[in-house]
Amino acid sequence: MSVIDLAANPSDLRALAEQSNAWPFEQAKAIVTRLKKHPKDEVLFETGYGPSGLPHIGTFGEVARTTMVRHAFRVLTEDKIKTRLLAFSDDMDGLRKVPDNVANKGPLEANLGKPLTRVPDPFGTHDSFGAHNNARLRAFLDHFGFDYEFASSTEYYTSGRFDATLLKMLAAYDKVMAIILPTLGPDRRATYSPFLPISRTTGVVLQVPMIRRDVAAGTVTYVDPDTNEEVETPVTGGNVKCQWKADWALRWAALGVDYEMAGKDLIDSVKLSGQIVRALGGTPPEGFNYELFLDEQGQKISKSKGNGLTIDEWLRYASPESLSLFMYREPKAAKRLYFDVIPRNVDDYQQFLDGFPRQDARQQLGNPVWHIHSGRPPKADMPVTFQLLLTLVSSSNAENAETLWGFIGRYRPGVTAKTHPKLDAMVGYAINYYRDFVAPTKQFREPNETERAALQDLRDALSQLPQDSSAEDIQNVVYEIGRRDPFLDQVKKGKDGRPGVTLDWFNMLYQVLLGQEKGPRFGSFVAVYGIGNAVNMIDGALARSA
Repeated sequence: MSVIDLAANPSDLRALAEQSNAWPFEQAKAIVTRLKKHPKDEVLFETGYGPSGLPHIGTFGEVARTTMVRHAFRVLTEDKIKTRLLAFSDDMDGLRKVPDNVANKGPLEANLGKPLTRVPDPFGTHDSFGAHNNARLRAFLDHFGFDYEFASSTEYYTSGRFDATLLKMLAAYDKVMAIILPTLGPDRRATYSPFLPISRTTGVVLQVPMIRRDVAAGTVTYVDPDTNEEVETPVTGGNVKCQWKADWALRWAALGVDYEMAGKDLIDSVKLSGQIVRALGGTPPEGFNYELFLDEQGQKISKSKGNGLTIDEWLRYASPESLSLFMYREPKAAKRLYFDVIPRNVDDYQQFLDGFPRQDARQQLGNPVWHIHSGRPPKADMPVTFQLLLTLVSSSNAENAETLWGFIGRYRPGVTAKTHPKLDAMVGYAINYYRDFVAPTKQFREPNETERAALQDLRDALSQLPQDSSAEDIQNVVYEIGRRDPFLDQVKKGKDGRPGVTLDWFNMLYQVLLGQEKGPRFGSFVAVYGIGNAVNMIDGALARSA
C-alpha cells in the first residue's frame, strides 16, 4: 500500500498505526484508552516553560516530542477529535535568582521574589522580564513551525480562569497537605502551604504558613513577614499562586490536560501532582518521563552550569531536522548531548529520508522521518553526506563554500547551490563544524613501515585509474590494496570468498592522510576529492614520514 493510498484512506492508516510500536503511537494509544474511560470532544496536550531563562534545547525537545504524539493521536482517531497543544508559561513564579547571562542585572536584583511578570525587563523591550522571555518563547516555537497556543500563568490566575479550581484547592486543603507534608523536611513542613500569597506591601511571592482558612469566603489568612500583621486574602483573582506541585495539579485539573511529558528528574513531582489532581476530583494526564541529556563527561546537563549544547549551537552546525531526529530517538534513554553527536544525526536523518520511499506503509510508520514531518516527509535529495563534506573541508583546508562546491560540482554535474539549497546550507554547517571542532584537534599519525608500503601501493594503484572512475571502482582498489597483513580479516570474507579487510586499514587511512579518527567511505571521498588530489595527499603523507 502506498503513501498516497494511505493518505486517501485514513482508516487504513489507522489500522496500521494501531499495530505500530513506534513510541509516539504507543503514547497516543494510551490517550485513546483514556478517552474510552473519560469521553470528551477535545484532547489537550501541554508543555511547560519556566520564563526565568530563555528557551533552550530541552524546550525544543519537549514540544517536538509532544507534537509527534499529537500527530500520532490524530492518525489513530482519524482526526475526528479536536486537539490543541498549549505551551504554558509559569510566568507568575517569583524570580529566585538573577540569571548570569543578563548584562543589566540592576532591575532584576531589585525585584527578587516578585512574579516574573512584575519584574522590569532589563532589556527594555517589554513590559516585564516575564513578557520578554515569553516573547522569545513564541518566536522560538514559531521559528520551528510548531502548531501551538500560548498560555500565561499570570493571565490565567488574574483573569479568573483558575478561580473555580482554586476554591476546590481551598476546600481540599487538608487532603493536599496530607499528600505533600510527608515528602518535606521538618523546617519546610513548618512553613508549607499550597497557596503562596502575593504581598500587598512588596509584591513578593510569599512562602508563609496559613493561620486560618475560610472555605465559605474563599480566603486564607497569613502573617505578613514585613509588617507582622495578619492579612486575609482571597485565593482567587490573582491574589495568590499555588506552590509548584499544587500549581501543576491546579493547571491539569482546571484545564483538563490530557497529556504532558516531563523529565526523569520530575518523576516524584508528577506522582504527587497526580495525587493532588485526584483530591480535586480530576484525572491526571497521560505522559511519560523522558531521560535527561548528558554532557561530554556523562554528567547531567544544567542550564546554570552551561555544560551542554544550546539550540543556537546545534543550528550553527546542523539542520533542525537532525535535531528532531536526536529528540525522536530513544526518549527514555539517557543520551550525550554534545557536539560529536551532530554528524551522525545529520547523516542518519538523510539515510532515513532516502530509505522512506522504498519502505512499505507499515515500515514507513516506524521511520523517524514520518514522525518528524507529521506523516509528510520531503523528497530526499542530498547527493553527498555530511561526513563526506567534513572530510573534504579537512583534506583541502577549504574554509569557503566556493571551494567545496567546486568538488561537489565535479562529482555531481548539475548540482549547484541554487538547485540544492539544503545542500548549500549543509556546506555552511560543515565549514562551521570544521573550524570549531576538527581543525583545533587535527593531528596526523606517522605510518609504520608496513603502513608506508601499503600507502605507496595504494598511491600507485590510484594513479593508474581513470580520473572519472566511479566511487565503487575506487573503493574496490582501496579494498584490494588493504587485503594484506596486518589488515586481513580472516573471519569476515569478501564477496569473492577471499579474506576481508579490517577497519584498521581504513582507520589508518583517516589517521595518516586526514588527521582524523574516522571518515566517510574512502572510495566516495576520493571520487569527490579527485584521484589526482588523493595521490598528492598520499605523497604528502609519505614525505612527512620519510
